[in-house]
Amino acid sequence: MSAAQHGIEQTPIPGLLVISLPVHVDNRGWFKENWQREKLISLGLPDFGPLQNNISFNAKAGTTRGIHAEPWDKYVSVAVGRIFGAWVDLRDGPTFGQRFCMDLGPDTAVFVPRGVGNGFQTLEPETVYSYLVNEHWNARAQEEYVYLNAGDESAAIPWPIPLAEAELSEKDLHHPRLTSVVPMKPRRILVLGADGQLGRALRQALPEAEFRDRSRFDLSDDAAFATVEWSRYSTVVNAAAYTDVDGAETALGRRAAWRINATAVSRLTEVAARHRLILIQVSTDYVFDGASGPHTESEPPSPLGVYGQSKAAGDAAVATLERHYIVRTSWVVGEGKNFVRTMASLAARDISPTVVNDQYGRLSFATDLAAGIAHLLKSQAPYGTYNLTNSGPSTSWAEVAAEVYRLMGKEPAMVTPVPAAEYFSGRAAAPRPANSVLALDDIVASGFEPPDAFSALDAYLIADPGRSHQAELQDRA
Repeated sequence: MSAAQHGIEQTPIPGLLVISLPVHVDNRGWFKENWQREKLISLGLPDFGPLQNNISFNAKAGTTRGIHAEPWDKYVSVAVGRIFGAWVDLRDGPTFGQRFCMDLGPDTAVFVPRGVGNGFQTLEPETVYSYLVNEHWNARAQEEYVYLNAGDESAAIPWPIPLAEAELSEKDLHHPRLTSVVPMKPRRILVLGADGQLGRALRQALPEAEFRDRSRFDLSDDAAFATVEWSRYSTVVNAAAYTDVDGAETALGRRAAWRINATAVSRLTEVAARHRLILIQVSTDYVFDGASGPHTESEPPSPLGVYGQSKAAGDAAVATLERHYIVRTSWVVGEGKNFVRTMASLAARDISPTVVNDQYGRLSFATDLAAGIAHLLKSQAPYGTYNLTNSGPSTSWAEVAAEVYRLMGKEPAMVTPVPAAEYFSGRAAAPRPANSVLALDDIVASGFEPPDAFSALDAYLIADPGRSHQAELQDRA
């Protein structure tokens, strides 16, 4: 047994890796580092986060186990003896049915990704087989196992000891042939807050995702977290939030804002870390005081009110994750109640509104925001914070309102611009950033070009001029 150097080789099955382990021999026996995270990751092994160590003792040569594909990753090795290992790709995809086999002793380990069937046959008596897994076993997860009969003719595994002479469990003898195997599906994307403006737009941008509204997952309910089998997902998009800016300044609203936007997001961050999920957190321009702009991704938060403070706290928790995207946006317009719909409704009824003219920003249309989020995931952009709004010059709320009136065929002068201090005089209102413009350099550098805000506004209204008015009437009903 030689003391080979650490090394990793790719096999014909994507993600199935063979690891060479140095074994140090002397007169007392031998020693090896079976799992050394830092060294192995530096060589290219995924940082898969093992949580459980299992050991199988096999009394006889010819003991055969598998083929089992499990909904987690495994790192398998031999402590004593030798085995013949067999792996078959049982994942949904072009390599379904691909086979790889090799002998393993203490000097070799194999990384088995989720969905690849794993089996072995002992070549010596009293063989000890060890494996690390990155999920705790539970009965619900076992429902996702995919099994293959070890004697399947199409896989044609060349077992050194014929299966008729081998030791198998009764269960393994009756697993299905490859033609009857239902492939393991990839982990899915889970979208929380599916009933909001962004959540509705994400249904189009991420059609393969699973969507949960508040009735199916209430972020503020600690018990809700235990109802989700998190290992079934690769990514969580948190589009849920407490967004009542003025309500957050009240005693009850303050508690709700912090519970949903900070405490619950911190809990979601813990879940993401535990299950190695990508977490996408939707943030807001309200994390800044708006004293100047445009605001960059690296600018420290400086929120004025409770809503912005609670969102900034949630963002800080998410930023501790290695795999995260904080998507910061502003002035969202989508399917549901929003400023543009309100202005269109007023224009349709020939009502002249008074609108703030000294708060500046850019509109963010939910469809474009959802497209940007999908782009970050599909392009595997570097993790971190991205500002994401529509592009174009900064505008005031009054300028947006005037443009809505123009597009609705009304006179823009029907909109009366006033300073925020005058508009909110005598009202219980939260402080708002005067400058909400977000710099878009990083999202553009990632390969996504946000459409111009006023062009998107045109499309939003002109495509169906009566849509906003009718929606507003329905909202009032």
